[in-house]
Amino acid sequence: MDAVTLSELRKPRAYPAVSVLMPTHRSVPGNRQDPIRLRNLLAEVRRRLHDDVKVAPDAADHVVRGLEAAAEEVDLRHASDGLVLFAAPDGEHHAFTIDQPVDERVVVDTGFATRDLVAAYTRTPRFWLLSLSDQRTRLWDGRGEELTERTGGGFPVEPEPLDEAGSGRQARRAAQGGDGERQRRQMRDAVAALDRVLARDRRPLIVAGVTRHQAFFDEVAGPHITVAGRVDGSFEGASPSALAEAARPALAAYEDLREVGVLSELEAARSIQRYAGGLCEVTPLVEEGRGEHLVVERGYYAPAVKAAGELVPVDGMPGVLKGADVVDDAVDDVIETALEYGGEVTFVSDGFLVDHGRIALVTRY
Repeated sequence: MDAVTLSELRKPRAYPAVSVLMPTHRSVPGNRQDPIRLRNLLAEVRRRLHDDVKVAPDAADHVVRGLEAAAEEVDLRHASDGLVLFAAPDGEHHAFTIDQPVDERVVVDTGFATRDLVAAYTRTPRFWLLSLSDQRTRLWDGRGEELTERTGGGFPVEPEPLDEAGSGRQARRAAQGGDGERQRRQMRDAVAALDRVLARDRRPLIVAGVTRHQAFFDEVAGPHITVAGRVDGSFEGASPSALAEAARPALAAYEDLREVGVLSELEAARSIQRYAGGLCEVTPLVEEGRGEHLVVERGYYAPAVKAAGELVPVDGMPGVLKGADVVDDAVDDVIETALEYGGEVTFVSDGFLVDHGRIALVTRY
């Protein structure tokens, strides 16, 4: 899932757009009950749709079949912490596994219930890692501590094959370092593919490779690609865990610089009266569409109750409170609203916003 996909999922759909959310288990014996719970939820969907006078029988059947198709795309034997299924009457369906628990529920509405996806997407640190080598240039999708190779869309990029007639001569030139143009062509292909990825999902970019390969990359990439950090060395054939470990210092340095920049931005906004700090100050401004840049501590969750139109945060984790006036997590609500109005959301380390009430906002006006 990327930012563009998430934005598309949050658009209105024809009724009934159905969302099925279910907590799942990563291992036995817990995951043995997951298929049964999913079958029960799909049966609930079928019953609710067929009992709904606003839903034509054929539309109900289309949605149920879409959910069943989405469910088949997921291997519950290797699940994460949460399962999210979507289906709409036009045959559209989606399946996602996320690394955070969800409340079990079925939602029938004019749009998909994307809040848990938004929370999982925004709270998980994401980056791209480009690994350079003579054999191939590979792109890795970094999410938290995990790296997964991105294939397709031009990746991995491999050098042009040597033709038989010139293979001996070209091999000798390569050994002597004289095949620079061939490597430049490979790097140009890599940069073109990278541009397409960044246009859809812009994240910090870490570049890994020996000095010679990084120099070729810089020569071809130009100033429009910003490198967040570098890892020196040859990583051809390295495991994802080894690459992630090698990239960790570069990512930590980038995060430190980024957080210092965010703090400076907040202080500048305060000086020109375009600042709010703390959940109670931030929430109404975001709901008015005034949020330009929302900054949140990564581990900040805040259940709340609404009393006389006011939001009152309560200590504890999401799910501790129940009732009609309860907001399960007011922080995630603010994040989703800020994104709906086109605002930027940045997460920082826990404790970094201790002087700002753990959440702060730069307003548009």
